[in-house]
Amino acid sequence: MKYRKRVLAAVIAAGLASGGTLAQSTTGAISGQVAAGTGDMVHIESATGFQRDVPVDGRGRYALAQLPLGTYTVSLRKEGATVQTRADIALRVGVATDVSFAAPVAASDTQNLEGVSVSANTLPPIDVTSVDSRTVITAQQLAKLPLGFNAEAAARLAPGVVGNAGGFTGPTGQSLISFGGSAANENAYYINGFNTTDPLQAAGGLTLPYGSIDQQEVYTGGYSAQYGRSDGGVLNMVGKRGTNDWHFGGKLSWDPASLRASYDNTYYQNGLPPVPVAGNLYVPRSQMHNWNTVYDAYVGGPLIKDKLFFFASGEWAKSEGSRVGAVTSTSPYTTYDYRMPKWYSKLDWNINDSNILEVTGASNTRETSGDIYKYDFNALQRGAPIGHADTIKTGGNLWTTKYTGYLTDTLTLSAQYGKMHTQNFEAPVGYNDALTYVTGTENQNPGVTGGSPRTAGQTVSSIYDPNQGNRSSNLRVSLAWQLGDHTITAGIDNLVARAEDQGARTSGPGYSWSYGYTTLPGNSPAPSLGVAAPGSTPDGAGGYYVMKNVSSAVATVRTTERAQYLEDQWQVSDRLLLSLGLRNDQFTNYNSDSQPYIAQTKPQWAPRLGFSWDVNGDASFKVYGNAGRYYLGSPLAPALSAAAGYTSTTQYFTYSGIANDGTPTGLTALSGPVSANNAFGVPPDSRTVTAKGLKSEYQDEYMLGFSKSIDNRWVYGAKVSRRVLRTGIDDFCDVDRISNAAAAQGIAAASVNSCYLINPGKANTFVVIDDAGNGHDVTLSNKEMGFPKIKRNYYALDTFLEHPFDGTWYGRFDYTYSRSYGNTEGLTQSNVQSDGPQQSEDWDFPALMVYSNGLQGNNHKHQLKLYGYWQITPEWMVSGNLSLISGSPSTCLGLFGNDNSDPAGYNSNYHFCDGRPAPPGSTGNMPWQRQLDLGLHWTPAFADHKLGLNLDVFNVTNSQATLSLNPHYYLDATGTANPLYRTPLVLQDPRYVRFSLTYDY
Repeated sequence: MKYRKRVLAAVIAAGLASGGTLAQSTTGAISGQVAAGTGDMVHIESATGFQRDVPVDGRGRYALAQLPLGTYTVSLRKEGATVQTRADIALRVGVATDVSFAAPVAASDTQNLEGVSVSANTLPPIDVTSVDSRTVITAQQLAKLPLGFNAEAAARLAPGVVGNAGGFTGPTGQSLISFGGSAANENAYYINGFNTTDPLQAAGGLTLPYGSIDQQEVYTGGYSAQYGRSDGGVLNMVGKRGTNDWHFGGKLSWDPASLRASYDNTYYQNGLPPVPVAGNLYVPRSQMHNWNTVYDAYVGGPLIKDKLFFFASGEWAKSEGSRVGAVTSTSPYTTYDYRMPKWYSKLDWNINDSNILEVTGASNTRETSGDIYKYDFNALQRGAPIGHADTIKTGGNLWTTKYTGYLTDTLTLSAQYGKMHTQNFEAPVGYNDALTYVTGTENQNPGVTGGSPRTAGQTVSSIYDPNQGNRSSNLRVSLAWQLGDHTITAGIDNLVARAEDQGARTSGPGYSWSYGYTTLPGNSPAPSLGVAAPGSTPDGAGGYYVMKNVSSAVATVRTTERAQYLEDQWQVSDRLLLSLGLRNDQFTNYNSDSQPYIAQTKPQWAPRLGFSWDVNGDASFKVYGNAGRYYLGSPLAPALSAAAGYTSTTQYFTYSGIANDGTPTGLTALSGPVSANNAFGVPPDSRTVTAKGLKSEYQDEYMLGFSKSIDNRWVYGAKVSRRVLRTGIDDFCDVDRISNAAAAQGIAAASVNSCYLINPGKANTFVVIDDAGNGHDVTLSNKEMGFPKIKRNYYALDTFLEHPFDGTWYGRFDYTYSRSYGNTEGLTQSNVQSDGPQQSEDWDFPALMVYSNGLQGNNHKHQLKLYGYWQITPEWMVSGNLSLISGSPSTCLGLFGNDNSDPAGYNSNYHFCDGRPAPPGSTGNMPWQRQLDLGLHWTPAFADHKLGLNLDVFNVTNSQATLSLNPHYYLDATGTANPLYRTPLVLQDPRYVRFSLTYDY
C-alpha cells in the first residue's frame, strides 16, 4: 500500500511533464516514482530507437514530456548500470503513463525485475493528471467494436455525443454529430495536431482512413488553453507511424444489398396535394437499394533503422445503389456511384535524441456520379432515362510538418505548419441550359394539365463555378518550460482560411419556376411583401399561382484567426494539481473585395481553470473540476450572403396555361420581384455588414466530477456539467427598423442591406450610409429591436461504470441525463434543416422569435450507451454496442398569432400552431432511438492470429425511428394546410450486415 500510495506523486509528475492533458495533442508522457536508493537515472527507448535520459529528483520523481506516441522500454539505472526494466509501455495521447519502480523485495523473495512488462491491470486505472472530459478510442478498440468506418461513429461512444437532429452531413458525406447540446457545426476536427475543420460552414472536417487511426480523442469539454475555436466538441485523430519492425496488412469489407433490411416508406401526414401522384405515398423508400465495399492496405517500417521511418495507407471505399426521390422530385429515380478514396502517409526522422521532425500527408475525398430516370410511383417501376446526375467532387488533401526540439531537460520547443486544400466541384453532365428548372408540379392546375404534371425534365437547379473550393493554413508554435512544481507553456495558434469562387446561380435562363396552390385564393401568399391575392385575377380564382425564382451568389472571401496562450500546470501539493490557462483569440473576416467586415481584434480573454485531486494518493479516487470560456470564429459562408451583393428574389403570377416544358404561359403579375431579405444584388458597404463592435460567439462551461476504482478491476464515476451561451451571432433582416430609426435622427439612408450580422438579444449599433457616402451610427436597444435575450443553456449528469480490459473482456456503461433549452440552437437550426451558419431564420425578424424559448433540436433527455468485447478464446471474440437515446423535440411552425398573419413574409415559420403558441418541444418528442450492433470475430491459430474473419450486424432489431419531421403547418401565408406537415424527413438506417477479412503482419 505504501508503494501504491506513492503513485500519486508519479502521476502528478506526469502532469507537469506533459504540460497538462492537452486537447488535440499528438504526444504523450512517461513519469513515475522511484523508491529511495533504487536508482538515479531513467532511460527510455522507443520502438523507433528514439532515446532520452532524465535524472531522478530528490523526491524520487522523474518525468519525460512530449514524447512521440508508440511503445517504449523504460529502464532504471544506478551509477550507469541498469537495475530494473519495464517493457512494452504503450503511450496514450495527451496524458502521462505512470511507470514507477519499487525497491527490490528482500531475502528469498528477491527476483530479477529486469525485462518485466507492465500489463494493463498493473497501471493505475484512473488518470489523475487530466482536468478535462474526454474519451480515447485506440486502434485496438476500433478493430474490435462493431462501428461504422468513420470518425463520427467512434465519437458517438462518448457520453453526451449524439447524431444531429437535422440529418446534416459534412463535405465528404459523413453524418455530423452534436456535443453537449451544441450545434453540429460548432466542433473542431484535427489530424496529427492540424486543424482540418471545414472553413466554409464548419461542417465536419477531413478525417483519416479508419485503419490508419492510432488513437482518437473525443473531447466533450474542459480542454486546455492551447486550443480553441470550438464550443461544441473536438475530434482529434492521431495517425499511425512506422517503427523498426516492418508491418503490413489490409482489409476487405462488404455489406451486400441482399442482407440489408428494407427502408420504411414515408407518407403524406396532413391531407393530400391538389394532384397526388400515388395516393398518400410520399417517398417509396422500400425501393431503395445500396451496397458498400471497402479496401484498405497499409505498410510501415524503417527506411534507416533507428533514424528514419515511414507509414503509408490507403482506403478505397465505394457505395453503389439506387435512390428513389419524393413523388414530387425532379430526380425521381437515381442510380448512383460514390467513390471515397482516402490515403495517409507519415515520415518520422529522429535527427538525434534532442530533435525530431515529422511530415504528414493525408487525403479524404468523395466523388459522386449517377443517372436519373423517370419513375412510375404507382407501379413502383423505373422508367426511361432523363439524364445524368451532377458529377460532384468534395474533400481534399493536407500536409503538415512538425518539429520537436528537446532544448534541455526542462525546455521543449514545438512548431507545426500545414496547409489544406479542399474542393467543392459540382458540374452537370449533359446539361441543357435551354431547359428551365420546374418544381411544385403537384400544384399545377389540373384544369390546364388534365391532371398530368408537365415538365421538360430539367434536373439541374443550380450552376456552380468549377473552381470553387477552400484553402487553409495552420501555424502552431509552443515553448514548454518545467520550473520546479510548474510547467509553463506559451505559444501561438494561427489559422488562415480562404473560400474560392463559392456560391451558385439558378440554372437554365437564370430563373426557375415553382407552382403554388391555396385553398383561400382571396388571401395573399406573401402579404408583407405587397403580393396580391391570386383571386384578384380571373386565372387565380381557383387558387393556383406560380413563382419565378432568381438566385445568384458567387464570391471569394477569407478569414484570419490568431490566438496566443499561456498556461501553467502547477503541482500545488502531492495530491493537488491546478491547471491555470489564459487564451486570447482574434478573428477578422474579409469580403470579396478584401475589406474586413468582421474585425474582432481586441483582446478576447478565455480563461481555463481546472483542478485534479487524488483523494487517496494512489490514483484510485479522483475528484476534478473545470471552468472555461470558449470563443468561436465565424465561418466563411456568411460572407457569401450578408457581406456580398447576392440576389434571392421571387415574383408571383397567375397563369392561364402551361407549356409542355412545364413553364407557365398567359402570365398575370401579382407582384414585382420581391425579397423578404432585401436581396436584390446590391453589394453592401463593408462598414454596414455587421453591427458595430460585433462580439464573437462564446460559451462558458463548468464541470465537476469524480472517478473511483474498485480493486483495479472496475472504475465508476459521475460528472455534472453546465454550458451557457453568452453571445451569439446571427443575421437580422428587419431593415425598416434601422431606416426608421435613422430617419428619426434626421438621417436619410441612401440604401439598406439585405441583412445585418448582429449579436442577438442585445443592443446593436448600425452604420447607415447617407447620399454623400458618410456613415452614421444608429443604435437600437434590444427592446427596440423587439427581441428576447439570447439563451442556450445545457446541463447534464454523466455517470459511468467501466471494466478495463483484463485480457478477457472489456465493458463500459454510460448514462447521461441532460437538458438543452433556450431560443437558439447556435450555428444551425435543425428543426427546419438549416445548416447554414449564422443564416438561419432565427433572429431575422422579431415575430420569428415570439415563443421561441423551449427545448432545442439537439436535446435528448436520456442517453444510455453500453459497449464492450469478450475474448472467449484466443481465436474467438464477440463484441457489442447498444445505445438507447430519447427522441429530440418535435416542432410545429405556423403563421403568426391567432389571426394567422405573416408580418415578416416568412410563410409558415412562426412559433404558432393552428393559431396557438407552440414553443419548441411543446408538441411532443420524436420516438426513442434504439440501436444494437453485434460483432463476431475469428482469428484462427493456423494463421498465427494474423488473419481475421469478422461478421458485424448493425441495428439488429431494425428500428427505423423518425429523427426529424416536417415542422410547417401551412403551405404558405394564405393558411392552406401543408400535406407534408409531420411527414418524416430523416429516419434511422435499417439493419444491415457487414463481412470483413483482415490480415495484419
